[in-house]
Amino acid sequence: MASGTEHAILILSGLLLLAIIIQPLARKAHVPFTATLVIAGFIASELLVMAGIDTGIRAGNFHDLIFFVFLPILVFESAYNINAGLLWKNLLPILFLAIPLMLLSTVISATLIYFGIAHPTGFPWIAALLTGALLSATDPVAVVALLRQMGVSERLAILMEGESLFNDATAIVVFSVFLAIATGTDGPMSVTDATGHFLRVFFGGILVGVSTGLVFSVLVKLVGETIIKALATVISAYLAFIIAESVLHVSGVMAVLITGLILSYRAQHAAPGEHAGFEQELWEFNAYVANALVFLLMGVTITLGMFEERWLAMLIGVAGVLLARTLGILTCVPLLNRLAPIEPINRPFQIVMLWGGLRGAVTLALALSLPTSLDYWWTIQSIAFGVVLFTLFIQATSTAPLLRHYGLSKH
Repeated sequence: MASGTEHAILILSGLLLLAIIIQPLARKAHVPFTATLVIAGFIASELLVMAGIDTGIRAGNFHDLIFFVFLPILVFESAYNINAGLLWKNLLPILFLAIPLMLLSTVISATLIYFGIAHPTGFPWIAALLTGALLSATDPVAVVALLRQMGVSERLAILMEGESLFNDATAIVVFSVFLAIATGTDGPMSVTDATGHFLRVFFGGILVGVSTGLVFSVLVKLVGETIIKALATVISAYLAFIIAESVLHVSGVMAVLITGLILSYRAQHAAPGEHAGFEQELWEFNAYVANALVFLLMGVTITLGMFEERWLAMLIGVAGVLLARTLGILTCVPLLNRLAPIEPINRPFQIVMLWGGLRGAVTLALALSLPTSLDYWWTIQSIAFGVVLFTLFIQATSTAPLLRHYGLSKH
């Protein structure tokens, strides 16, 4: 009889083997890889259940795995492998999209979902705010890859990638504040208390990230071996996260984000003879594994009961997200064009950014990390799954024709 640890290793190994098998199939079928992972996870779990085999995967087991293992990987990789030069040139519009616009989207989608569900007892305001926060984290990985494949402007790609990088971190901080209110871990909170808590957690995480990033940038410079440098980046990500979250009780995600950006800047401006290629490949590998497992776990945890009992909540979530994104992009970006000293973001770019704002790994990670002690956790998770499925199968697959329609594709 296998022990719990052996059983978990067997299940995770099986899931990764499944990912390896289906990737070439996804490429041939021109379907987003992440979408096929969800389908494969769902079919595999249903077959195992029909065969009377217990996978051992439970929603209540996910929080630590998702929060302390997967999230640091996903955030650090995005920060480390982004083009630092282009990011800096477009920093103002990216920060606008990632912070004020993300907060606005959270409020709009939460409001629409709350009144759409219209069940204050079973789905109170705090449940709607939690849902709005996790749905505001964009993940345009598949779209950005498509943009580069089709020869689309690098500026459009960096705007979408940069927005995702910063708004993921902001969304996670906001989600953690709302989760603390929902679970009562920090006691009752007023609006002023919640705002103060957000600012302390947000900027505290930035300070930890700056300190960790600077220390490790010096350390990495002193170390000669490529493998040791790569290992140092891994240590920096988890050390920043643990110090911030568990020691100082500030945002581990913000700490990892800033650490990743500082080390990315060092790697991209390294002296001649220094090669960061192995480090980038290592983080691409780490992110591949984390993304694959998150989407496969989504497929495994999806049940037909979600669609039978929560289909209306899913549709309300999709409508809320689309309306919030539309209002945010088409009203706020033109305002930014007029008021800020930036190169204007034209209407075709705005439409692609609107439609290409997919929900993916971070949204799933937050949904899977919800404590099952919350009465409404399953409803929130169902809405998150429904929105992610819509973005993967509808938005991601229709982005290429949209690019051609606006003449943005060179291939």
